[in-house]
Amino acid sequence: MVISALRLFAIFCTAVICGKLVSKLRLPAILGWLIAGIVFGPCLAGVVTADITDSVNYKIFIKIVECLAGVMIGREIIFKKIAGSGKQIIGVTFVQSIGTFLFVSAAFAVVFLIAGIPVYLAFVFGGIALATAPAPALSIVNEYHTNGPVTRTLIPLAALDDVIGVIVFFTVISIISGAGSSGSVSPAAIAGIVILPFVIGILTGAPSAMIMKRIKNDRLRFAVMLLSLLISAVCGLLCDVYIFHSFSLNYLLIGMAFSAAAANLLPEEKLKPVLGLYSPILNVALVIVIVNLGMPLDYRLIAGAGLYTFIYIISRAIGKIGGAYLGGKLTRAEPTVTKFLGFTLLPHSGVSLVFTGIAVNTLNAIDTSLAAIVSGTIVAAAIINEIIAVITAKFAFKWAGELDGGK
Repeated sequence: MVISALRLFAIFCTAVICGKLVSKLRLPAILGWLIAGIVFGPCLAGVVTADITDSVNYKIFIKIVECLAGVMIGREIIFKKIAGSGKQIIGVTFVQSIGTFLFVSAAFAVVFLIAGIPVYLAFVFGGIALATAPAPALSIVNEYHTNGPVTRTLIPLAALDDVIGVIVFFTVISIISGAGSSGSVSPAAIAGIVILPFVIGILTGAPSAMIMKRIKNDRLRFAVMLLSLLISAVCGLLCDVYIFHSFSLNYLLIGMAFSAAAANLLPEEKLKPVLGLYSPILNVALVIVIVNLGMPLDYRLIAGAGLYTFIYIISRAIGKIGGAYLGGKLTRAEPTVTKFLGFTLLPHSGVSLVFTGIAVNTLNAIDTSLAAIVSGTIVAAAIINEIIAVITAKFAFKWAGELDGGK
């Protein structure tokens, strides 16, 4: 246990150094963090072994850290500020999410018809593809202090996108598993996975804000916030253990809901000093989350990436960029949002790998060859896409003129 903790700490320190070196090349530090995860993970150097990453203690640690990182999303979701563009954000999110699902599904449906593979597998790829991992793009927001229409749209969109992703993916899996007689995912379970993170975050964040309102000392407010945030993570873990019997909840959403509740109930003059004290914890949490994203990625699959991997990466990129463009046009969004938002939505390895694991378990009960197609394609795509997507997201903010606060 102690040796494992020391290994993780050493990798964290190495990731920070890699991030600094990558920054010297004018690339996002997140790329260095991601590479550190790949290099020192189970598939390459093996400093962190599969036994460690598969252990319950490690998973609990990562879920708590994800909850801490989720604060970055929620602190920006102040309803007074986004009230005027709320419908616009919902419209853009819906169009790009469903557009990605339909485009990727259609692309694979054509290929599978030609190859003689069951067409329903195309919808599994579509369900996996529509989800976006907010941490990579938001870490760029944090590193470069981006500010402008794209940034303000991305932050609440990241949360809504995950909700739509969960609903669509689990609906597809439920239908496929039901048709394959392997036991479908119940609507109640889907609703719980979607709603519970928000319920937990709000029920812990709102009382925390009310307590912090009455406290005059900034450090004491910070202590209350941190303790309450940890309580929200523990509540999520209890739900996972006793309700879902697996790590099913999105802890980034728990942290987001918590901080959104606090940000909307606590006056800005009291909130700002607390977030300033919290900033070092957020920075550490983001590094750990990104390093963890790199851990399961097997670099050897890049060499084995074939036609399906290429189709997946290209069709998903077209769906995200084209969907955001269409959504922006339909909702009359800012020109920069219409043109560049889609490029910030390409990262998704963490979410895609979780969805892939669920899809593979379902498909194994129907046809193991179909499960192999999904796992091989998505894992290879996750490595290639994530490296490209991180660089692309940084340039999207640059093209939009939002780096360094939009100066």
